[in-house]
Amino acid sequence: MPREFTRSDRVSDAIQRILGQVIAQEIRDPRIGMVNINAVTVTRDMAYAKVYVTFVGSDEAESIAAASVLNKASGFLRGFIAKELIMRSVPKLQFIYDKTAIRGQEISFLIDRALKEDSQHVHDDEPNENLDAANDSDSDGEKS
Repeated sequence: MPREFTRSDRVSDAIQRILGQVIAQEIRDPRIGMVNINAVTVTRDMAYAKVYVTFVGSDEAESIAAASVLNKASGFLRGFIAKELIMRSVPKLQFIYDKTAIRGQEISFLIDRALKEDSQHVHDDEPNENLDAANDSDSDGEKS
């Protein structure tokens, strides 16, 4: 029976969990606020890990700068990972600012706007149909 998750998937999940704790408790840099670690992908040979992060309450420029700070602290963070995980070598970390959440908000805004505009067009068409229905019922009343 094949395994559901590969070793790289399990290592990715463990690194994500460890980094979440370590960054919140050990990193004291004021440029790094609240960090969300969205995903971690580890190469098959476990040599490299891409860590996708977003920063709560930061604009894009601040977030890119904060990701750069985390990249500079990657050796420090790898030390904590090495203490927690039993591995021959700990993957080299690359922190990447993840724009998918912002892009998702933009798409959601566009969908909401399109739905609002569509409902306005539907409401504009409805009164004409109601007037036609009212005229039909008036003509029915005259025939009786």
